[in-house]
Amino acid sequence: MDKGIHCFVTGRVQAVCFRLSTREQADLYGLTGWVRNLQDGRVEVMAFGDEQQLDNLKQWLKSGPAMAQVVDVVSETVAFRKFEGFGIR
Repeated sequence: MDKGIHCFVTGRVQAVCFRLSTREQADLYGLTGWVRNLQDGRVEVMAFGDEQQLDNLKQWLKSGPAMAQVVDVVSETVAFRKFEGFGIR
């Protein structure tokens, strides 16, 4: 059954290719949704797919790309929404 996650990633997560890398991981796992930078320095992620795909992405978000330094990932389950692909906002 498809569902979604809404995540906020804190740490050194901007200017380290975090959004691009997140999109690549989402594409690899077959997820849809989006990722964006926030004014406060966090990265926000909305992703939709099956539970295993979402768990894979959540696990990856805990470390992110090589240059990132993730301090915290806050995630909540949200209702499934239909998106075409995974975009960077």
